[in-house]
Amino acid sequence: MVGPRVAVVGAGANGASIGADLHGAGVDVTLVEQWPVHVETIRSEGLRILTPEDELHVRPHIIHLCEVAELRAGFDVVLLVMKAYDAGWASRLIAPYLASDGVMAAVQNGMTADAVSAAVGVSRAVGAVIECSATMTDPGVVHRHTPRERSWFAVGPLPGGAERIEPVADLLALSGTVARVDDILSAKWMKLVSNCTLLVTSAILGLPMLDALHQPGFRDVMVAAGNEALAVGGALGYRTLPIFGLEPGDLDDPRGVVEVMTDRLFAGFVVPGATTTVLQDWRKGRHSEVDDLNGEVVRRGAGLAIPTPVNALITDIAHRIERRELEPAVSHLGMLRAAVS
Repeated sequence: MVGPRVAVVGAGANGASIGADLHGAGVDVTLVEQWPVHVETIRSEGLRILTPEDELHVRPHIIHLCEVAELRAGFDVVLLVMKAYDAGWASRLIAPYLASDGVMAAVQNGMTADAVSAAVGVSRAVGAVIECSATMTDPGVVHRHTPRERSWFAVGPLPGGAERIEPVADLLALSGTVARVDDILSAKWMKLVSNCTLLVTSAILGLPMLDALHQPGFRDVMVAAGNEALAVGGALGYRTLPIFGLEPGDLDDPRGVVEVMTDRLFAGFVVPGATTTVLQDWRKGRHSEVDDLNGEVVRRGAGLAIPTPVNALITDIAHRIERRELEPAVSHLGMLRAAVS
């Protein structure tokens, strides 16, 4: 193997998919993972990535979090592919093993660039966005719904940060299409807008994404949540960018941006039966990224005196589900629809 020494921190559904692609391309990659049986399964049986078209079976090098302290050589590139709420501690954990001239990118949901910058310094931090869909229930086996040709990433420099984005862009290009973006923070907020429309909302109903879309009134809830997020982002100074299937002409009428983005998302990325990471987390008894998505909109909106009632209700219902006061159910759609009208 030649080229940079790479760590993928987080070998869940998306991290394992990316790591498998890098390994298959001959990259010197180490996966770092916190699920013990997943680590042991990959070591003994390999990693299987199942897509609608084919199957990839590889045996990448993988270590458990507790083995990070045993590392002896540094990484040239670190791709952080964990939950948004794990960005702070995970980036600090791996920071001592990032080469002095290396770069780290948070390839995850949420506005996590600051966490990486705080861990390794902004001069070694690169901004990134991910648009992929995958599911992992059994250790060592990933069902990847968006294969390489339909997976999408954006990479760009952070304000005052590293200009060397190509090492990250070149690696992610082995796992999908990569866009180089000058205003990566605006791109990340656009992804947050998209996430606010769909991830938690469909999980609240306990349905796959496409099934949720077909529920009467659900699309109105999605668009309302996204419009609130878009308004808060605009007030924060983030630009509306033509990404996620948007064309420059789609931005002429700001009132229709979220609707068009939602329709393009379903047309290009959502496949029958696929559930969001939020519903997957709840089914595993874990808490979700709601506070880094819809909850982030509510917090930022409150600081700007911008009302965000739809996102506030989505966040509240999600918290009640995580406290086991409620179960995901289609019946919650009535509450969500009431917040829109």
